[in-house]
Amino acid sequence: MADVSGRQYTQQPRSHQVVKAATAATAGGSLLVLSGLTLAGTVIALALATPLLVIFSPVLVPAAIATFLICSGFLASGGFGVAALSVLSWIYRYVTGKHPPGADQLDQARQKLAHKAKEMKDRAEQYGQQTAGGT
Repeated sequence: MADVSGRQYTQQPRSHQVVKAATAATAGGSLLVLSGLTLAGTVIALALATPLLVIFSPVLVPAAIATFLICSGFLASGGFGVAALSVLSWIYRYVTGKHPPGADQLDQARQKLAHKAKEMKDRAEQYGQQTAGGT
Protein backbone atom coordinates (compact mmCIF):
# COMPACT_ATOMS: atom_id res chain seq x y z
CA MET A 1 0.00 0.00 0.00
CA ALA A 2 1.07 3.60 -0.59
CA ASP A 3 0.18 6.69 1.41
CA VAL A 4 -0.46 10.20 0.05
CA SER A 5 3.25 10.97 -0.41
CA GLY A 6 3.77 7.78 -2.39
CA ARG A 7 5.84 5.98 0.24
CA GLN A 8 5.33 2.29 0.62
CA TYR A 9 4.51 0.90 4.02
CA THR A 10 3.61 -2.51 5.29
CA GLN A 11 0.52 -3.15 7.32
CA GLN A 12 1.18 -4.25 10.88
CA PRO A 13 -0.10 -7.62 12.05
CA ARG A 14 -3.50 -7.65 13.69
CA SER A 15 -2.11 -8.73 17.08
CA HIS A 16 0.27 -5.72 17.12
CA GLN A 17 -2.64 -3.34 16.48
CA VAL A 18 -4.69 -4.97 19.26
CA VAL A 19 -1.79 -4.60 21.72
CA LYS A 20 -1.41 -0.92 20.75
CA ALA A 21 -5.13 -0.27 21.20
CA ALA A 22 -5.22 -2.09 24.55
CA THR A 23 -2.21 -0.11 25.80
CA ALA A 24 -3.74 3.19 24.68
CA ALA A 25 -7.09 2.33 26.28
CA THR A 26 -5.40 1.31 29.54
CA ALA A 27 -3.25 4.45 29.69
CA GLY A 28 -6.16 6.71 28.73
CA GLY A 29 -8.51 5.07 31.19
CA SER A 30 -6.07 5.30 34.07
CA LEU A 31 -5.40 8.97 33.32
CA LEU A 32 -9.14 9.60 33.18
CA VAL A 33 -9.61 7.93 36.57
CA LEU A 34 -6.73 9.96 38.02
CA SER A 35 -8.21 13.21 36.70
CA GLY A 36 -11.58 12.32 38.23
CA LEU A 37 -9.96 11.57 41.59
CA THR A 38 -8.05 14.84 41.43
CA LEU A 39 -11.24 16.76 40.69
CA ALA A 40 -13.07 15.06 43.56
CA GLY A 41 -10.18 15.76 45.95
CA THR A 42 -10.08 19.40 44.88
CA VAL A 43 -13.82 19.83 45.45
CA ILE A 44 -13.62 18.19 48.89
CA ALA A 45 -10.59 20.29 49.89
CA LEU A 46 -12.33 23.46 48.72
CA ALA A 47 -15.46 22.55 50.66
CA LEU A 48 -13.39 22.01 53.82
CA ALA A 49 -11.21 25.09 53.36
CA THR A 50 -13.96 27.58 52.51
CA PRO A 51 -15.14 28.10 56.12
CA LEU A 52 -11.54 28.64 57.24
CA LEU A 53 -10.96 31.11 54.46
CA VAL A 54 -14.13 33.01 55.37
CA ILE A 55 -13.19 33.08 59.06
CA PHE A 56 -9.60 34.22 58.45
CA SER A 57 -10.28 36.51 55.47
CA PRO A 58 -10.04 39.72 57.55
CA VAL A 59 -6.43 38.73 58.23
CA LEU A 60 -5.55 36.92 55.00
CA VAL A 61 -6.76 39.57 52.52
CA PRO A 62 -4.70 42.46 53.99
CA ALA A 63 -1.74 40.11 54.40
CA ALA A 64 -1.99 39.08 50.75
CA ILE A 65 -2.29 42.71 49.65
CA ALA A 66 0.71 43.70 51.79
CA THR A 67 2.75 40.78 50.44
CA PHE A 68 1.84 41.73 46.87
CA LEU A 69 2.80 45.37 47.44
CA ILE A 70 6.10 44.46 49.09
CA CYS A 71 7.03 42.05 46.28
CA SER A 72 6.01 44.62 43.66
CA GLY A 73 8.13 47.25 45.38
CA PHE A 74 11.19 45.01 45.47
CA LEU A 75 10.74 44.04 41.82
CA ALA A 76 10.26 47.66 40.76
CA SER A 77 13.28 48.74 42.78
CA GLY A 78 15.42 46.04 41.21
CA GLY A 79 14.17 46.92 37.74
CA PHE A 80 14.91 50.60 38.23
CA GLY A 81 18.36 49.71 39.55
CA VAL A 82 19.14 47.58 36.50
CA ALA A 83 17.86 50.35 34.21
CA ALA A 84 20.02 52.93 35.98
CA LEU A 85 23.11 50.73 35.73
CA SER A 86 22.54 50.10 32.04
CA VAL A 87 22.07 53.82 31.37
CA LEU A 88 25.22 54.69 33.31
CA SER A 89 27.12 51.98 31.44
CA TRP A 90 25.87 53.39 28.10
CA ILE A 91 26.88 56.91 29.08
CA TYR A 92 30.33 55.70 30.15
CA ARG A 93 30.85 53.90 26.84
CA TYR A 94 29.63 56.95 24.93
CA VAL A 95 31.92 59.36 26.80
CA THR A 96 34.94 57.08 26.41
CA GLY A 97 34.32 56.86 22.64
CA LYS A 98 33.36 53.18 22.43
CA HIS A 99 30.31 54.04 20.24
CA PRO A 100 27.41 52.23 21.97
CA PRO A 101 24.16 51.48 20.09
CA GLY A 102 22.19 54.64 19.41
CA ALA A 103 25.19 56.97 19.56
CA ASP A 104 24.71 57.97 15.91
CA GLN A 105 21.10 58.99 16.56
CA LEU A 106 22.18 61.03 19.57
CA ASP A 107 24.85 62.81 17.53
CA GLN A 108 22.34 63.59 14.75
CA ALA A 109 19.85 64.98 17.27
CA ARG A 110 22.55 67.12 18.85
CA GLN A 111 23.53 68.50 15.41
CA LYS A 112 19.89 69.31 14.60
CA LEU A 113 19.45 71.09 17.91
CA ALA A 114 22.66 73.06 17.42
CA HIS A 115 21.57 74.04 13.90
CA LYS A 116 18.13 75.18 15.10
CA ALA A 117 19.69 77.12 17.99
CA LYS A 118 22.01 78.91 15.55
CA GLU A 119 19.05 79.74 13.29
CA MET A 120 17.06 81.11 16.22
CA LYS A 121 20.03 83.19 17.35
CA ASP A 122 20.49 84.62 13.85
CA ARG A 123 16.76 85.42 13.57
CA ALA A 124 16.78 87.10 16.98
CA GLU A 125 19.78 89.22 15.97
CA GLN A 126 18.05 90.19 12.71
CA TYR A 127 14.84 91.04 14.58
CA GLY A 128 16.82 93.07 17.11
CA GLN A 129 18.56 95.00 14.31
CA GLN A 130 15.23 95.64 12.56
CA THR A 131 13.53 96.95 15.70
CA ALA A 132 16.57 99.03 16.69
CA GLY A 133 16.89 100.51 13.19
CA GLY A 134 13.17 101.11 12.76
CA THR A 135 12.66 103.14 15.94
